[in-house]
Amino acid sequence: MGCVHGKCCSRYPSSSSDGDSGHHREKKPYKCKHILTQRSLQLVPVPSHNFTLQCSALTQHGYYPDTVERENQDSFCIKTQIQGNPNVHFFGVFDGHGQFGAQCSNFVKDRLIEMLSSDSTLLDDPRKAYNSAFLATNSELHNSEIDDTMSGTTAITVLVVGDTLYVANVGDSRAVMAVKDGDRILAEDLSEDQTPFRKDECERVKLCGARVLSVDQVEGLKDPNIQDWGDEESQGGDPPRLWVPNGMYPGTAFTRSVGDSTAESIGVIAVPEIKVVRLTPNHLFFVVASDGVFEFLPSQTVVNMAAAYTDPRDACAAIAGESYKLWLDNENRTDDITIIIVQIKGLSNSGASATDGGVDSRPMVMRSIKGSLDMCSVSESETYSSVKSDFSDTQQSCQHSVSMNRSAAIVVPSPMRQRPLQLDVG
Repeated sequence: MGCVHGKCCSRYPSSSSDGDSGHHREKKPYKCKHILTQRSLQLVPVPSHNFTLQCSALTQHGYYPDTVERENQDSFCIKTQIQGNPNVHFFGVFDGHGQFGAQCSNFVKDRLIEMLSSDSTLLDDPRKAYNSAFLATNSELHNSEIDDTMSGTTAITVLVVGDTLYVANVGDSRAVMAVKDGDRILAEDLSEDQTPFRKDECERVKLCGARVLSVDQVEGLKDPNIQDWGDEESQGGDPPRLWVPNGMYPGTAFTRSVGDSTAESIGVIAVPEIKVVRLTPNHLFFVVASDGVFEFLPSQTVVNMAAAYTDPRDACAAIAGESYKLWLDNENRTDDITIIIVQIKGLSNSGASATDGGVDSRPMVMRSIKGSLDMCSVSESETYSSVKSDFSDTQQSCQHSVSMNRSAAIVVPSPMRQRPLQLDVG
């Protein structure tokens, strides 16, 4: 969920039409390639703890009947062996929005991992490195040739360092872990959507001058003094949005993003919320996806569907296909849909090596501080593609990268490989 009218920030007059040159800059579009390739299955060893990550990704172009030529604004990145370290790997999904959303998404996809990979303090202080990379990328985007006054991107990223995950989120895309609990597989959110539905985020942006109102409230159809919008599950059709004090823009339904320089003036920040998770044998796989997946599918449903397949390529295809169908059942369009599934194979309690590389091992800690898969070889064998936050810390890194954007066809898995993951209930 992004800006008014499907993540576009200008259902209402934008700054370029009101004569305020302070909100608009003449900039050339950022040139990015959209490469179509086949889905790939990637095996990524983590030798320090004797387990393997098996992953795949898929991005599905959204269907917009009024703008059929609209490009996919999602991108993603899978990069392994960051800084040449075989135990450090990065997964990210970036969901662009606004007129130049695709350019913003691809710019952030590229620059964020480049900054993490070049940060010499990455392994010493992943949180600090993550935070610095997000803020620096945001600053670079503001100063780039891309006009991000009313465009930007979310970013949901997972950095694997040995047996520890650092999950950094800006926006309303999501990461979810599948956890074995007896004979059940439970979904555990690794990120929390940053939207005005969250009371802490709502109060924070109000202190920055934002008006928080739904479209019906802005248009006078509902009382603007009622500042209770229920929850996202029941009120997602007309969510609370952010507006400047004396204008009808930008109308963002998220409280954090990279880019969106106009919304930044009312509290939309690029500071990530970072969660740290120590892996155990009960962690089966994690999903990183744009809100094109989670708009109509709860986290538990996504985990249930992913667990029904041994091959993550088929799981990605099934989830993307179901998401696409639900969009068309509920609306006359679909959002772009991007998903990465990473299975954790062979992790045991005795698998860790003697040294842990100084990685923080505290499980399930969230801290706040102020402040494709279609693959094409790229230099340093990288894998790229395009998918929340208070004040936080950070980290990430990798060395194999691929860029891809898929066609608008609905994808369906081959039923032959539809075997559920086997649980060892022991």
